[in-house]
Amino acid sequence: MFQSQDLQLQRAAELAVPPPKGQPYSVPIPGSEASDRSPVYRHWRFQDREMLKRLDDSITTAHEAFEASANRNAKSRCLGHRPYDPVAKTYGPYVWQDYQTVQTRRKNLGAGLVHLHRKVGVMDRSFGVGLWCQNRPEWQITDLACMSQSLYTVSIYDTLGPDTTEYIVNHANLTCVVTSLNHITALLKLKPRLPSLKLIIALDPLSAGELPGQSKGEILNSLANDMGVEIHYIQDVEALGEKQPLPYNPPKPEDTVTINYTSGTTGDPKGVVLTHANAIAATCASLIIIGSSKDDVICSFLPLAHIYQRVGEHCALAAGAAIGYFHGNIAELVDDLKTLKPTTFSGVPRLYNRFGTVIKENTVKQPGFKGALSRHVVNTKMANLENKENPTNKHALYDRIWSKKVVQAIGLERCKIMISGSAPIDPSLHQFLRAVFGNRFSQGYGLTETYAVSLVQHEDDLTSANCGGVVPTSECCLLDVPDMEYLSTDKPYPRGELLIRSTTQFTEYFKNPEETAKAIDADGWFHTGDICAIDELGRFKIIDRRKNVLKLAQGEYISPERIENVYLANCGYLATAYVHGDSHQSFLVGIFGVAPEAFAVFAGKVLKEKVDPFDLEKLEKIAQNKAVEKAVIKELDRIGKKNKFNSYERVRACRLFIDPFTVENQLLTPTLKLKRPQAARWYRDHLDELYDEALKEEEAAKAKAKL
Repeated sequence: MFQSQDLQLQRAAELAVPPPKGQPYSVPIPGSEASDRSPVYRHWRFQDREMLKRLDDSITTAHEAFEASANRNAKSRCLGHRPYDPVAKTYGPYVWQDYQTVQTRRKNLGAGLVHLHRKVGVMDRSFGVGLWCQNRPEWQITDLACMSQSLYTVSIYDTLGPDTTEYIVNHANLTCVVTSLNHITALLKLKPRLPSLKLIIALDPLSAGELPGQSKGEILNSLANDMGVEIHYIQDVEALGEKQPLPYNPPKPEDTVTINYTSGTTGDPKGVVLTHANAIAATCASLIIIGSSKDDVICSFLPLAHIYQRVGEHCALAAGAAIGYFHGNIAELVDDLKTLKPTTFSGVPRLYNRFGTVIKENTVKQPGFKGALSRHVVNTKMANLENKENPTNKHALYDRIWSKKVVQAIGLERCKIMISGSAPIDPSLHQFLRAVFGNRFSQGYGLTETYAVSLVQHEDDLTSANCGGVVPTSECCLLDVPDMEYLSTDKPYPRGELLIRSTTQFTEYFKNPEETAKAIDADGWFHTGDICAIDELGRFKIIDRRKNVLKLAQGEYISPERIENVYLANCGYLATAYVHGDSHQSFLVGIFGVAPEAFAVFAGKVLKEKVDPFDLEKLEKIAQNKAVEKAVIKELDRIGKKNKFNSYERVRACRLFIDPFTVENQLLTPTLKLKRPQAARWYRDHLDELYDEALKEEEAAKAKAKL
C-alpha cells in the first residue's frame, strides 16, 4: 500500500525550487482584495491552484506516514538517546533504535494502552492520552502508539507548575498520563482534584533490584491504589500489547491527532485541536522547506509539547531520518550536538542569541591576530551577503580555515540547514550567524494554530528582517488596523494584521467556542494578532504586535519586543531582557539578565577590578552596583542611537540579575517567550523603584540646569 513514499520527497524537491530571480515568492490573487484588507497572497506556484493538502494521495494521516517510512527504512536509525553512566557520571554516545523496532514497540504499546483503558471502563473509539516528560524516544513512541489506535495525545509541558497540569488534565478529561518518574509524585498529590485520572504509565523503571516492599514502584503503587490509580511501567504495557495483540485501528484524516495546549503568556492555556489532515499538510510543507532525506539527523531539544518541535519530528520520520534526543540539560546542549553532529537544526532566537554571544566573545572580540582575522573574515562575508547581484554567505577559503573551526566548537559542522522560529530574530544577529556558519539559515513563522508552518524564507533569499513568503499549504492577507495606523493601502508596502487560512489550520479551541469565534472569522481567516508588511517580492515582515504594544503617557506607541531584541543582539553581556512601559509615564525602564562570563569582563572594566564569573553570589551584588547600572544604561543609549531609536524608546533605568526569567519561575514559556504580565507582577517593586529613581534624577538635572 505504501510504496510511494519516495513520491513525497520527489514532489517536495520539485516545489522547493525557487521562482526565477527577481520574481516574487508569494503572489496576490487578482480581485481578491476587500475594502478593509489586502489581496490574498499564495505561494508563487499556487496562485491558480488549491492550497496543498498532501504530496501523496496514499498518505493521508500521520499514522500512514510513519508506517510507510518504517516499511521503507526498517533498518535505518530512527530514535537515539545518550545513556547515563552512573559510575563515570557522564552521558555516553548515542544508542539507536531502528525504524522496525520503533514500529513494533508502537504497535504493542498502542494495543496495551487500549487494553488498560478498557479495564478501567473507557470503551470509546478515540480518547486522549496525556504525555508529561522531557523530549525522549518514549515520547515519540507513545505519540506513534496512540496514532496506531486512533487515540490522540495531549501534551503537558515538562516544566509547567501544578496548576497548569491540573487544568490540562481536567480540561481534556484524561484517564491516563504517560510520564517520567519525577512527575508521578506530583500527579498523585494532584489526584484528589483530578477525578478522571485512573492510569499512570511510567517511562522509567519502577524498581532497581530492591528488597520486596522497598522498590519505588511498590511504594508509589501503594499510594496510588488508595487513590484509585494504577501505575504501570511502559515496558509492561508493551508486553501486554504483545501478548494480547490488536490490529491497527487507523485514524481518518479528519480525526484528532493532538490537542496541543498553548503555553500562553496570559491566562489559562487554550487547547488547540489539530487533525491528521493538518499534520500531513504541515509535514509536507516542512519537507518542501527543509528537503529532508533518510541521511539527515536532527537534534530534539525544543519541547515536544510545542508544535514547532513536533512538526520537525513528523518531517524527519516521514523522510526516514534519525532523531537524536538531548540528554535533558539545555545548558549542556552543545555536548549533545558535538556527539550527534546534526545535519539540520531548528532553534529559537534566545538560543541563537547565546550562540552569537559565545561566538563573538571567542572570535571578533578577541585581541591580537585571532580577533583581527575573525573581524576581517566576518566583515568580508557580511559584505558578500549584501551584494545585490550575487549575494552569498560562502567563501572558498574562509569557510575552510575559519568557519569550520568555529562551527565545530558547537557541534554543527555537518549542519546544512538552520531554521529560526517562535519569535523574530534580530536582523544583525541573523546575518552575523549566516556569515559564521556559511549554511542555509532561514527564518520562518507559524503558530500552534497553523501547525507551526505558514511563512518561511527560501534558500536563495539571504535577506534579513522578514519571514519569507507563503508556504504552499497557506494563504495570507493583511487586515487594516486603523487605530494603530496600519492600512493595507499604505505605501510603499501594505501593512496590517496578518490573517491566515491554511490546510494546516486548527479546527477549534477545545471546549472554548467563544475564543474560537474570536480567532476564526466567518470567512475562515485566523487572526494572528501580528502586524506585518508585505514587500515587492511577497515576503512578510513582522513589524508590530496588536496585543503587545505599549502606549506611553504622551500617546506614543512602543513595541517592547523590538527594543529587547535589538539590545540582546548588540550587547553581549545581556542574556535576557524585559522592557517595561507604564501608561502613566513617558519613558521606559528595564529588567535584564546578564551572561556571567561576559558580564564579569564588562563589570571588571567599570569597577577597575577583577571579577570572578563563577562567583555568582558576588556577581549578583556587583550587578546591583549603581555605577555598573549606569554604565549599562550608557551602553544601551549607544545601541539605541546606532539603531535610530526615538527618545521615548530608550530605557532610562534598569536592574540587573543573573537569571531573572526562567521557565521554573514561570516568567518564560517552555519555548522561552517572556510572559510579560507575569514579569510585570513579579518585578513590580523594582519597576516602581526604577521610575522613582529616574524621575528624581530628571528633577535633579532640571534643578542643576537652573543654577
